[in-house]
Amino acid sequence: MKITKELAEFIGILLGDGCVYLREVNKWTRLKVTFNSNEISYIKFVKKLIEKTLGITPYFRKKKKENCSELLIFKRGPIIKLINLGLKLSPKRNNAVIPAPLLNSKLELDVLRGYFDTDGSVVLTNNNGILYPMQKQFPEILSKYGFRFGVYDCGNGEKRIQINGKEQLKKWIKLIGFHNERHIKKIKILEGIAGGGFSKPKA
Repeated sequence: MKITKELAEFIGILLGDGCVYLREVNKWTRLKVTFNSNEISYIKFVKKLIEKTLGITPYFRKKKKENCSELLIFKRGPIIKLINLGLKLSPKRNNAVIPAPLLNSKLELDVLRGYFDTDGSVVLTNNNGILYPMQKQFPEILSKYGFRFGVYDCGNGEKRIQINGKEQLKKWIKLIGFHNERHIKKIKILEGIAGGGFSKPKA
């Protein structure tokens, strides 16, 4: 499997809101990415990302009662390739890691973008950005690129990494950016509050 920026971002998405299952007994496999059903443009973006990186069109399923939508893959070959790359099987709790081939290069930033777009938040308070990453690897990456952040214990073995301030948000936009319209809309609100001081999010 060719390691590209797109694949690194998709890995980040899977680390955030994805699940990967593999059962050897009956050869049953499944890959799933879960979204809020309102994130229509982002669902389309991820669908194209899957088609480009894995060469397969995912199945789309909408759960109306839960306001939840899913992209699913059942084909064994692409899922095995992701596992061989280093992606851990679900459940992810205390198990998920960034695959080694994606570390120590700028691909780390693509992983961060994919993870944050699915499992992160831009919050319109005095603290302008909150990130919930892998407990060890993501802080190391953020430190490497000069981000200022705090690490907080949320209980039950969970950690929160919080990035505060407009300058840090500008730095995130410049180095990493967003592909999820949910975050981009909040950035535009912040631009209005700040008088238009932010650069355009990375495409």
